[in-house]
Amino acid sequence: MTVELFIPCFIDQLFPETAFNTVKVLEKAGCKVTYNPQQTCCGQPAFNAGFWDEAKAVGSKFLSDFSESNYIVSPSASCTGMVKNYYNDLFTNTAVHNKCRNIQSNIHELSDFLVNVLKKDYFGAELEGRAVYHDSCAGLRECKIKAEPRALLDKVHGLELVELKDNDTCCGFGGTFAVKFDGISSAMAQQKVDNALAVDAEYIISTDSSCLLHLQGYIDKNNLPIKTMHIADVLTQGWGNV
Repeated sequence: MTVELFIPCFIDQLFPETAFNTVKVLEKAGCKVTYNPQQTCCGQPAFNAGFWDEAKAVGSKFLSDFSESNYIVSPSASCTGMVKNYYNDLFTNTAVHNKCRNIQSNIHELSDFLVNVLKKDYFGAELEGRAVYHDSCAGLRECKIKAEPRALLDKVHGLELVELKDNDTCCGFGGTFAVKFDGISSAMAQQKVDNALAVDAEYIISTDSSCLLHLQGYIDKNNLPIKTMHIADVLTQGWGNV
């Protein structure tokens, strides 16, 4: 199966190792991974800020950078959710209406693709410790994933997964929300991290690097004994130099 890889801006610029680990997981699952280096952004930042014309221009490039014939997989529920849901607002009844619908049906967040399309949840990963899984707003509400990441993490050797109190509440990032309302945003991050520490978690794992960046910033500022990890990075733990 040929899979087209979509790497969001956050991961491309700040967490490139997560991108490489996504490729490793997909290849281990038996996929042939292709990557178009001309790809850029899905348009979500502009869209969320109300600049729909600019978002449409960026989204049009996205639609031209990917094909209609292959699955498109991304290690980001947020960006996947943008394409799946909000491209309707930008491209319904336009010249690219049909192509947009085809791409929307083909794009998947990583854990959704592994569990629901490939029907695989074991990758031989090893990570000793106790962890909580953070349901990102986009993952839970836009991509409708909840059981899928947990199924993958349950098969990681040495990892004890415990549930997080108030797990369906936002971490406080919310894109420009974190800039416009920094006090509220920081308080929400504190609540999320405090809930993780309350169950003695050593790791906070999620599908979204943006959430993890926000939480890790709070953790680092306060020198707390916990760290964040993207699920793609977890699934390649213990592989050695594969």
